[in-house]
Amino acid sequence: MKNPKLLFPIIFLLIGLTSFAQNDKSAYVFKLNESIFPSALRKVKRAVENAENMQADYLVMELNTYGGAVDVADSIRNIFLTTPIPTIAYINTNAASAGALISIACDSIYMASGAQFGAASVVNQQGEKMPEKYQSYMRATMRSTAERQGRKPEIAEAMVDERIVVPGVVDSLSILTFTTSEAIKYDYAEAQFDSVEDLMKHLQIDPAKTEHYASSTLDNVINFLLNPAFHGALLMIMFAGVYFELQSPGIGFPLLAAIIAAVLYFMPNYLEGLAANWEIALFVVGLILLALEVFVIPGTGIAGVLGIVAMVAGLTLSLVENNFFDFTYTPSGALSGALMTVMLSFLLSIVLTFFLGGSLFNSPYFKKLSLETEQKAEEGYTIKQEGTDLLLGHSGKAVTDLRISGTIEVNNERYDAITNGEFIEKGTDIVVKENRGNYFVVQKA
Repeated sequence: MKNPKLLFPIIFLLIGLTSFAQNDKSAYVFKLNESIFPSALRKVKRAVENAENMQADYLVMELNTYGGAVDVADSIRNIFLTTPIPTIAYINTNAASAGALISIACDSIYMASGAQFGAASVVNQQGEKMPEKYQSYMRATMRSTAERQGRKPEIAEAMVDERIVVPGVVDSLSILTFTTSEAIKYDYAEAQFDSVEDLMKHLQIDPAKTEHYASSTLDNVINFLLNPAFHGALLMIMFAGVYFELQSPGIGFPLLAAIIAAVLYFMPNYLEGLAANWEIALFVVGLILLALEVFVIPGTGIAGVLGIVAMVAGLTLSLVENNFFDFTYTPSGALSGALMTVMLSFLLSIVLTFFLGGSLFNSPYFKKLSLETEQKAEEGYTIKQEGTDLLLGHSGKAVTDLRISGTIEVNNERYDAITNGEFIEKGTDIVVKENRGNYFVVQKA
């Protein structure tokens, strides 16, 4: 260079331009500080979609969870492995069980001081270890995920199975859980940072080009409706409502409660793409078949059984991803878990109706829903025909099928009648048991 005095300014200019370019990176940041259930999956889907739309350089997840449903964690794992955006897990406190799987699926892992990471055995709701087939699936999933992200697979397996010994890492026949320093030492975490802000500075991300996940009111409502416990409660209301309505047709309130519960059950699953139109239709067909069994063709049992099967199938399939019974991409255990949720709720609703069925309609709370004013005969109200009390105990015939209600004939006169729930075919001998003014209560003679 002819003029060496210009050399230093050019060098400083190049350094400045390089520094500016390095600090021009963008990121999308979201927190996953909750149990890994469908609401968490919904949040991850939205976060990844938003990050891809803004073409962010990084997707940063701040994680603190003790775990959750394995099938949901598996779905989140697949999302992280397939997105083209580099994914970063920042474990600020815990990444246990399903949280460990999600972390390993990320391209980079950073941890806060005092954080923990591991303990990925599959357990039930009581914290008891599940059978070997579940552990085997989790071991394979953890191993393949670690291999995909360039991490040691045997360490990932040791987080699931206490029988796996990794020399120099874990040899005490206990399930592996890393502290922050241990995770960094064995190349499962890149570095320690005290906050997300410090991590962002390390990644040279421009704060002006950083977007954060913001939950809307609709998000909060849908997340609440997706809660498994609330799902179970809705199922119990549905089953109990249908039962009470079939036992006492015309009341309306149990049926209304069942309809509202069904809408709240299917709506969030439909919005999340889990419940398809045909699955909802399958549930409705089941209800129709059940109603036909009770009111139109009682006694056969076929329509009733098919109706219950269709209802349970519709409710179960709406909880898992499938393409018209194609479960190729459905996480292992998702279908059995959904079926268990539905059947357990069904059994609990049976127990509930057994203990409350006889007293529910007579309870003071239920009576507030109906008119309690009595129209007494001494006040001039009457619909009894003269001499109808004389028919009590008399025999006659069913002129029509009594599907709870119908027409009878006694002493060559026809009257409206109902049964106490039994089905009486046309032409069957009956006996009059009670006079209710404008109709009789009868039973088979």
